[in-house]
Amino acid sequence: MVFRDICQSLLTRSSVRRNLLPVFVGCGLMALSCYPNEGLAEPAHGIAMHGQPKYSKDFKYLDYVNPDAPKGGQITYAGQGSFDSLNPFILKGVAPRGLWDVEYGHNVYEPLLERSSDEAFSLYGLIAEWVDLPEDRSSITFKIRDEARFSDGEPVTVEDVKFTVELLRDYGKPAFQTQIKRISAIEEPGPGQIRFVFENGEDRELPLLVGMFPVLPKHAIDREKFSKSGMYQFIGSGPYLIDEVDAGSKVVLKRNPDYWAKDLPIKIGQDNFDKISVEYYRDGTAMFEAFKKGKFDIQPESDPARWSDQYDFNAVKDGQVEKKLFQSSLPTGMSAFVFNSRKPAFENRIVRRTLATLFDFEWVNKNLYYGLFTRSASYFQNSSLSSLGVPVSEKEKALLAPYLGDIDPEILDGSYMPVSAANNAEMRKVMRKAIKDLASEGFVLKDGVMVNEKNGEPLAFEFLSTTKEEERLALVYARILERLGIKMSIRTVDSAQYWERRKTMDFDMMKMSWSASLSPGNEQFARWHSSQRDIDGWFNQAGANDPAVDAMINALLAARSEEDFTAAVRAFDRVLINGYYVVPLFQKGEQWVGMWKRIRFPQEEAKGRPLGGYSPTTFWFDGE
Repeated sequence: MVFRDICQSLLTRSSVRRNLLPVFVGCGLMALSCYPNEGLAEPAHGIAMHGQPKYSKDFKYLDYVNPDAPKGGQITYAGQGSFDSLNPFILKGVAPRGLWDVEYGHNVYEPLLERSSDEAFSLYGLIAEWVDLPEDRSSITFKIRDEARFSDGEPVTVEDVKFTVELLRDYGKPAFQTQIKRISAIEEPGPGQIRFVFENGEDRELPLLVGMFPVLPKHAIDREKFSKSGMYQFIGSGPYLIDEVDAGSKVVLKRNPDYWAKDLPIKIGQDNFDKISVEYYRDGTAMFEAFKKGKFDIQPESDPARWSDQYDFNAVKDGQVEKKLFQSSLPTGMSAFVFNSRKPAFENRIVRRTLATLFDFEWVNKNLYYGLFTRSASYFQNSSLSSLGVPVSEKEKALLAPYLGDIDPEILDGSYMPVSAANNAEMRKVMRKAIKDLASEGFVLKDGVMVNEKNGEPLAFEFLSTTKEEERLALVYARILERLGIKMSIRTVDSAQYWERRKTMDFDMMKMSWSASLSPGNEQFARWHSSQRDIDGWFNQAGANDPAVDAMINALLAARSEEDFTAAVRAFDRVLINGYYVVPLFQKGEQWVGMWKRIRFPQEEAKGRPLGGYSPTTFWFDGE
């Protein structure tokens, strides 16, 4: 036992571990339990970003499910646009919803660990039987369940995990590739076990993100076909199989009757339908008409006018369709027109700040949206992570020390709110101030056109839209800009062209929404870090390139306590607001959902609720 203790003491240091472990294995010392399978920390059924996971090792099911939900029937979802790929893991093409989906579920492909929906960020074993995460987070170890199977009956192995990491490293979306680059070694400490070793433990979220990697079958995937995207189908380990594909229009999934994990606690009360269908429509109007006819079951509603006036069709009157309100406990995030700051028109922060004042929110809300919206202002609004109404703390000041002089005073003292003119008279004042502010940056009105005084170039740009709703909002904004001699043309394109231009940053301005959680992390790196500015993808659309933003992202990723984390996120919120990357739009405080009554969800059957208000993976069918 003395020799074993010495070995364990040495192996607690990652550098020694990497150098000596192969020697120990080669000498057969694993048989002496010098490096026991349980690793350096106590193996756990689940892990949390901060603190401990809510559910204990012996939990039976999640609080927000109905454990007795009946199995059977079908649910149909709808989407706008189309799809040209069945591969949700690579940048090429657009894949349909439902294959690998945060909202609709990991139906075809599954991760090592599954996230619960009633905690800020906790993960529980799915493909992995247990997880070993040391306090310094310099590594993470998973034990693959012996019973885990792909849909063809083949076992899930460590080799499949390694194969998946190689696939995502070579062909995956930028977020996957960025995370994999920070893995310094992959080890196999015991049978069915795989350990990922990191350069350091500074990114406290990285081990959890690795736990959320999909696991794909090495024996059933052609690397070349995988990399080219298209309609190439490949299997997974999830509860559903791809059953039917109408390219661009519809994908149908059917239940795998031999699904291996149906009795795991993390899966009880979920995956209740025999079939899941996702159908696509050319625009929102066509989609709503199809919903009225019962062509699909769930209509999350974002249009207040439609919610107020158009849910009076026959199926509502006779009780077949219900209007449901769900309360979300998550931050509302940011809905906005985003400036592509790579473009000459938007390089100047003061110009962006000035243009952001010219959106007439009060008029839009009153005349288009029945006064049902409030103004978006923070990237973490309606949560303790938002900087709105909160003066900068001492912890924040310490983080922001090199940048404090560059941040607007109202952002630091918590009094910032986007400019919203209450009436026409106030809007005229806003416009007069905008002319002065633009003049301070070298722009002048000449013959009714706002031009750069130095080179005579007009201040003009294009708004890229793909829906009638986006086009309507853009027209309201364009009319105000036109009164100042600023030309904003509007180009509406089909879904395929829109997504391609969005991925390649080929736009001046577009409408964007940034979702938010109570545990922001590496997704903020992808969205805002300067290193992502010139990488094609779906992330840093604003083209942010600010040392203050980079530093606050690093701070929130490295935070070890809730207090430090909150301070880092608030400081991050302040520097994002101070960059004026967007024209803030609006938000609603509750979720509006039209739902055919044949689809039911946990109510009195459940002890809790998902933080997001509802979770489609817990729905079930109750009809003929």
